[in-house]
Amino acid sequence: MIETSQLRLLPWRSPEGKPCYLSTSDPNSRFSRLADEIEEEQIECGNVVLEGAQEVLADEAAGEVAVRFALTQALLSLREVLLVAHSRGRRLGSVGEP
Repeated sequence: MIETSQLRLLPWRSPEGKPCYLSTSDPNSRFSRLADEIEEEQIECGNVVLEGAQEVLADEAAGEVAVRFALTQALLSLREVLLVAHSRGRRLGSVGEP
């Protein structure tokens, strides 16, 4: 059985909410490239959400619904970006390994 430390953590979860992994040594495989693209989109979305949340917080007239919406979106984006960071951090540990 392959250890999860040898697998790439993917930037999405199963329908049950469990982590998904990719077993490949080819960083240019179709699924590796797809995962790279999705990670970049998640980071870009996180930046957009951050800007929106900052605008809501700066608006003294923003109501509870707007603040709760901004916080919910920020939480979802943070969860995705942390998953990307965790996945990339695991791969940094394997640089130079066969």
